[in-house]
Amino acid sequence: MGNLTRGWMGALLASLAMAVHAAPIDAAALASEAVTAYERGDMAEAARLFERAARGGNRLARFNYAMMLYRGEARTEDARAVWKWLRRAAQDGLPQAQYNFGLLYEHGDGVTRDYGVAHEWFARAAEQGLRDAQLSLATQYFVGQGVSRDYAQAARWYRAAAEGGDMGAQYIIAHMYEEGYGVDQDLRQAAYWYRQAGAQGDPAARIKYHALREQLAAPQR
Repeated sequence: MGNLTRGWMGALLASLAMAVHAAPIDAAALASEAVTAYERGDMAEAARLFERAARGGNRLARFNYAMMLYRGEARTEDARAVWKWLRRAAQDGLPQAQYNFGLLYEHGDGVTRDYGVAHEWFARAAEQGLRDAQLSLATQYFVGQGVSRDYAQAARWYRAAAEGGDMGAQYIIAHMYEEGYGVDQDLRQAAYWYRQAGAQGDPAARIKYHALREQLAAPQR
């Protein structure tokens, strides 16, 4: 499951202004105060404020409180608190929460493993553009986990993740274009995506790119 890191908290700070329109201003203000407390290392105060903001309807606070509980940075007597608050944030439409909620079911983490439920939540997050969810969804379609195997859908979501900059997805979609899995065979597209992955440091992708470039440049018989 994705971790609640200081880097992530910084990204959420910029998102808090958007939450003002979706939750009472006091809840948004409490969530902002909670971020400040978290950044200065006051976990108890951060958890207290996130919980209050979560109960006030702030979806970011619901997600952060769930993650603090999951990481053991906060305590509660409610054994299902992580599931409850993460589910609420996911139902509120927060893509990171949707993805992490799906991960609970993919891994059987505190719940009965259910790839179908994981698929549902990965799809919701993927449709909102979350790259990790797009990659997980593509893999489910590719191997037939939680959904019928569908190479066309796998290619669709690997390409979306590749366009979002994921190096692994870039290599996979390149291979799919090279072999014609789920897409029409297209060596130029394959070369393009191998080149993108290679530019990010994938040595195998660099080798594949140079081999395809030579093949494409060779005279056609």
